Amino acid sequence: MTTPENTADHLLLGCMGLGGSWDTTPFTSADIDAAQAAVEAALDSGITTFDHADIYRHGKAEAVFGEVLARSAGLRERITLQSKCGIRLAEGDRPGLYDLRASSIVRRVEESLQRLRTDTLDVLLLHRPDPLADPADVADALTSLHRQGLVRRFGVSNMNAAQIARLQAHMNLPLVANQLEMSLHRRAWLEDAVLVNTAESAANGFPAGTVEHCLNNGIELQAWGALAQGRYTGAAEHPQETATLVAKLAEAKGTTPETIVLWWLRRHPAGIKPVIGTSNPQRIRACRDAATLTPDLSHDEWYTLWISARGTALP
Repeated sequence: MTTPENTADHLLLGCMGLGGSWDTTPFTSADIDAAQAAVEAALDSGITTFDHADIYRHGKAEAVFGEVLARSAGLRERITLQSKCGIRLAEGDRPGLYDLRASSIVRRVEESLQRLRTDTLDVLLLHRPDPLADPADVADALTSLHRQGLVRRFGVSNMNAAQIARLQAHMNLPLVANQLEMSLHRRAWLEDAVLVNTAESAANGFPAGTVEHCLNNGIELQAWGALAQGRYTGAAEHPQETATLVAKLAEAKGTTPETIVLWWLRRHPAGIKPVIGTSNPQRIRACRDAATLTPDLSHDEWYTLWISARGTALP
């Protein structure tokens, strides 16, 4: 039987869908209204952590969110704001690239704060590893941002255990989160745990030990792409056996298919926090039980979902 939970957010709302089109066309008042509707749906569903990145919609996702904050007195104090930096979008003849130079990190954070109309980020994640980055310089930039009160906590995104450990070795402040693609569809992080000493292990590709490193060091795992683009919750282009199983479990437990898919992630002992990327208020509200209730999936139900999604028996 599910029970209400009264702890920190179990879900984050990913804000990549806010702000209109993926170009530099100015956002509109309708885009602000849409962002406000998404924020209100999240708050109604028990979600108070909002995940941004400086590149989302060429900065417009942060900007429209800042407009929502300006409209709503007291809202900033009720929520947790997280953003990311480290990716530079293609510009002219220059391709997209990664940039974790200290000066770039500081500049991007200052620009995010301006767009978000706030003085402080609660969490800053480094969006992608930059092979040219000097971890000591990165650590200096993060420490400076913290000392100035511009960022409270720091984490990473899409990094493996060795990369996290190398950066942490240069920092006095703890890295508190690692955001990875994790879902019932994208399961390499999970398969890594059971494919040891099998022929499949070499093809898995997930950096071994990353989940365990995060667990051992108190690093929160955040799952982007957690709803798998609706693959198991009604997306017409993905009819399959697992979607039927998800629907049956949802009906039996009096909840939504979205909740079942998110409960599957939350049921893992790593304490995974799913990031839901939809900006559709109705779909956000469909995740309410996943945000507010203890996951109601038995040991066997969890495994049945996993085996169905992988399409073959465990090794």
